[in-house]
Amino acid sequence: KQWYQRRVRGILLGASHVIALEIDCDAVEDLRGNVEEFEIDNLDVIQCDVTASIPLRPRCCDTVIMNPPFGTKNNEGIDMVFLDRALEMSRGAVYSFHKTSTREFIQRRMKSHGYHVTVLAEMKFAIPQMYKIHRQREVMVAVDFIRVSADPP
Repeated sequence: KQWYQRRVRGILLGASHVIALEIDCDAVEDLRGNVEEFEIDNLDVIQCDVTASIPLRPRCCDTVIMNPPFGTKNNEGIDMVFLDRALEMSRGAVYSFHKTSTREFIQRRMKSHGYHVTVLAEMKFAIPQMYKIHRQREVMVAVDFIRVSADPP
């Protein structure tokens, strides 16, 4: 999985402390293996379902970086649940990936809650065939990398 590589990079880029939240047991074990291999002592790994609850106090993080599920088909709106949880944890900014097709919706929703959204980058994600509902081996999806904060950019 690539998500833990981003967290490890965050530590190596000077973060004083990193908390990794992940529901997938295999991904958690991969991350713990990397933490041990690289002798990282400022990373906590918590296995949890962020849609249910987060075992952290509100506003406990300076910055949240996430790659939520996109929220299509059987889990419509899940990306907004992840974004809401991230905003609960962050006292600064949230950086997140979202489908470009949801940009206007996210901007309106965040503005109505007092947040500012800045699109930092537009890119294409290759989504591999992972589930039975996926008909193609790979689909390219237009994605925005956004910054959400209570303060203007």
